[in-house]
Amino acid sequence: MKVFYGVQATGNGHITRARAIAPKLKQAGAEVTYLFSGRPWEKLFEMDVFGDYQWRAGLTFETKAGNVRYIKTAVRNNLPSFVRDVKSLDLSQYDIVVSDFEPVTAWAARLQGIKTVGIGHQYAFGYDIPKANADVMGNLVLKYFAPVTVGLGVHWHHFHHPILPPIIETDLEPAAVQPDKIVVYLPFEDINQVVRLLKPFHDRQFHIYSSTMPDERHPRPEHIHIKQLSRKGFQHDFADAAGVICNSGFELTSEALHLGKKLLVKPLHGQMEQNSNALALEVLQLGQVMQTLDGPTVEAWLQQSRATRVVYPDVARAVADWLMQGDLRVDKSWVDNIWSQVHRTDA
Repeated sequence: MKVFYGVQATGNGHITRARAIAPKLKQAGAEVTYLFSGRPWEKLFEMDVFGDYQWRAGLTFETKAGNVRYIKTAVRNNLPSFVRDVKSLDLSQYDIVVSDFEPVTAWAARLQGIKTVGIGHQYAFGYDIPKANADVMGNLVLKYFAPVTVGLGVHWHHFHHPILPPIIETDLEPAAVQPDKIVVYLPFEDINQVVRLLKPFHDRQFHIYSSTMPDERHPRPEHIHIKQLSRKGFQHDFADAAGVICNSGFELTSEALHLGKKLLVKPLHGQMEQNSNALALEVLQLGQVMQTLDGPTVEAWLQQSRATRVVYPDVARAVADWLMQGDLRVDKSWVDNIWSQVHRTDA
């Protein structure tokens, strides 16, 4: 079976999900062509699992200091180039087309009348789930950014709908935790503000992963470690960290829950998905939320020891097998069986 698989690369979460599914599809005998968009080609890293993948500029969102900037987003995206990419992408030779919120693939398939499967967190928003700051723009983005025929949504709870658990690499296993070690990944925030936020907490070791470096005119505290983005480096620090501070994207928070890390999230303002994720974490009592980079909230979170572990099954394999069957109907008993393998433990 030949599969064309488009992945939104603006953040790392979509790529992480595709990394989990890629080996399962290969083991199932699929011949997969991957396409990534939304991030400059030279900024993609550690992509060997995807083989000879394709790249397009696609569409992305402009952010500043933790806020989506819609006007700048509209100005910076090259819509004529996007339209050309959509029209020139020939999908006729593939048996199945998949989009993880990747717009070039989704719109090309729609124009060519090809049935498309959407795999990802955004497709869960087609159901009645916790939503925050839902506005016209947010709803339009979720509906039309990467439209598909069949949406296979994932979330931390099914909310009584055919939604699957998170798709993560389930071979991740908890390591002996260093109680004072905290991993920080806030890519949409100003790195200098993040350093100032964490500076007072000298009894913790903060490992901050960032694509930018802070202002070097001021001495960096010894308990704050700034590291360039690296999948292997991040996984190494993530494995024995006691907690995670991050934006309220879906994949990293899911991995933190799977390994039982205590979780503090700061949603990206202006993005309905992240605000809704923060709400869902509170509703499900899976983590804590701060709406701004707030020192007292960080202090309270550091002092509390409660963490929740939610062990997820190999959803990636289940999805790969489902795709290979070619039926593409989302059967309730199939979804229920997967959820029956999820186990939650509250510390």
